[in-house]
Amino acid sequence: MKKIITAGAAFLLPALAFAQTNFTSFAASIDSINRIINALIPLVIGIAVLLFLIGILQYVTAGGDEEKRAAARGMIIFGIIALFVMVTVWGFVRILANTFFAGQDYTLPPGAPQAPATRL
Repeated sequence: MKKIITAGAAFLLPALAFAQTNFTSFAASIDSINRIINALIPLVIGIAVLLFLIGILQYVTAGGDEEKRAAARGMIIFGIIALFVMVTVWGFVRILANTFFAGQDYTLPPGAPQAPATRL
């Protein structure tokens, strides 16, 4: 975990070191990270679905071998839990983004034109 945090900090350090009065380059790097993560989410969910389907296939083809059925059952359960966790976290992030950045396009860098605020 420390390696991931260190790598992330090392990735963002040049943007912070060369930042002047505005954080346009920092916001652009955050935006590029956001685009990469958004592109990877469907891929990771697809892998979890594939694991789930492989587990079902192994369970069906195991026949009477209880060890193979137990291993396949474990893969099915892992696939279901992985899908549940990914979709739940994705939903919580969307809820938080819509709560704190409602009415704004939160992918735009600072200083970009924002949508006018609506009054209730």
